[in-house]
Amino acid sequence: MNKNPKNAGVIVIGNEILSGRTQDLNISYIGKRLEGLGIILSEVTIIPDIENDIINKVKVYSERYDYVFTTGGIGPTHDDITTVSIAKAFNVNVVRNKDAANRMEKHYQHSNLSEARLKMADIPEGAILINNHVSGAPAFQINNVFVLAGVPEIMRSMFDSLIEHLVSGPAILTSSVCTNLTESKLANGMSKIQEECQAVSIGSYPFFKQGNLGVNIVLRSTDKDLLLNQHKLIEELVNNLKGKILETHLSDET
Repeated sequence: MNKNPKNAGVIVIGNEILSGRTQDLNISYIGKRLEGLGIILSEVTIIPDIENDIINKVKVYSERYDYVFTTGGIGPTHDDITTVSIAKAFNVNVVRNKDAANRMEKHYQHSNLSEARLKMADIPEGAILINNHVSGAPAFQINNVFVLAGVPEIMRSMFDSLIEHLVSGPAILTSSVCTNLTESKLANGMSKIQEECQAVSIGSYPFFKQGNLGVNIVLRSTDKDLLLNQHKLIEELVNNLKGKILETHLSDET
């Protein structure tokens, strides 16, 4: 089994996200869908609607990750500059894509299709169109970069349509151990367990419920046997520290 799953990065583009006026709802959706495909979301960044920032970040991510997803900035208004910026990142022109325009005409009917809306049919040369069943204007793929809308409902439609363009990796398996111990008590032991097996990632997530402190320890790997072994070591660590295991979980695949 391939031990090196594909990885991805997400670039969220939009001043409205940085200002706090709009809450991002896309990152968690993309992350969960990618995990189901065996693709690890390794990094997320949020940047403003500034051309050079978009160009530079897309170039870096495109070289760093197998897949890159951008959200935001492909609408019809003057500040929607993502398409032009990404075209510049790959040194191609933006042209009126006949297929994209036809799709939009069918969706809006010709009498309702304004020139402002048709701007969303301007696509970098050589890009592959991605269906948008909600509002008609397609997303697109150029190289390993998938350029999606920022509106959550539209983004989800686009993302669900592009899955066929992705090469899935081995399934990412998860397990978890919930304990009443605190991170400070677990830190040394968890560090040793992690150091002994880098193929299983171990994360700790503190919680405070009904006046009680605790930690939820989550393990992730593509290797079932290694995951089960590390899970067992975590349980032994909790027991050796005289803690209580409040809940334990193994994903269905294991």
